[in-house]
Amino acid sequence: MLAGAGALALAATASLTLTSAQAAPASPAARLSPSAATTLASQLKSGTAGAFYDAKAQKLVVNVVDETSAAAVRAKGAEARIVRHSMAQLDAARQTLKAQATIPGTAWAMDPRANKVVVTADRTVTGAKLDRLTKVARSLGDTVEIHYTKSEFKPLVAGGDAIWGSSARCSLGFNVVKDGQPYFLTAGHCGNDVKEWSDQQGGQTIATTEQSTFPGNDYSIAKYTDNTDHPSEVDLYNGSTQKITKAADAVVGEKVQRSGSTTQVHDGTVQALNASINYQEGTVSGLIQTDVCAEPGDSGGALFDGESALGLTSGGSGDCTNGGQTFFQPVPAALAAYGAQIG
Repeated sequence: MLAGAGALALAATASLTLTSAQAAPASPAARLSPSAATTLASQLKSGTAGAFYDAKAQKLVVNVVDETSAAAVRAKGAEARIVRHSMAQLDAARQTLKAQATIPGTAWAMDPRANKVVVTADRTVTGAKLDRLTKVARSLGDTVEIHYTKSEFKPLVAGGDAIWGSSARCSLGFNVVKDGQPYFLTAGHCGNDVKEWSDQQGGQTIATTEQSTFPGNDYSIAKYTDNTDHPSEVDLYNGSTQKITKAADAVVGEKVQRSGSTTQVHDGTVQALNASINYQEGTVSGLIQTDVCAEPGDSGGALFDGESALGLTSGGSGDCTNGGQTFFQPVPAALAAYGAQIG
């Protein structure tokens, strides 16, 4: 679920104060765009314990556990921050949670700002399930912290642009090309439910689901069967569109937008990468966790930053009236799985 050493891992639902962390000696950090920060983080794989992007200061902050690693981080142009827990310790805690506390209604991710694994339990986690989760978390000491939400984690199917099947309405994610032919990506739980898609309720078939994966991952690919226009764009629901030219990995702290057929366009911030969420239907891992709201019918819709395709709406908790968390399947993983390209 969670990032390995040096990847941009993971923030959770709130900003926490880490009393055991101390700042490394001040050193100028380069001003970086989110994409440049992602590239830099991929180069800092040894001796790190997660990283995050400080959007206001435009710098990459990298957690390390010793001064030798801190010096290497500073030399690359990032800000080093000495913390208590190594990535190996946090990953061991995550593995224990996976083995002993995979309970529907829970999610977890490493929070680099807190230097902990933050577990979130929804309102369905009660009684014996909550006791079990609490016991496992306590056994892991201060590497783990539990949060609670009054909402419920679920895939956002209601029965980008609306796409309709006989049993569900979802949202189109991104138009792609595979073997020279036009396709689109949407959520796997949508593709599991619907084999023939139309662009209006009860309309003619415009695409058929070719492959779909859920749970485990949450992506599917559908092949266009008609002469439907398929530009590489996202509907902004204001009479305009956002051109999409590439797929990219998200970075913690990055400002993003989501487009979906129920609630249209909303924005927010990436809170975590490689998160796991335990739906009633099963576990999905490797997700982007955000504070962007979404509602049923937004499933499969596009998460993007400018011209970069980042994710497909999977599910979450809350709504666009009260706010909530939403998780997204990363687009690069879906493209790799299907041998497709943005286009």
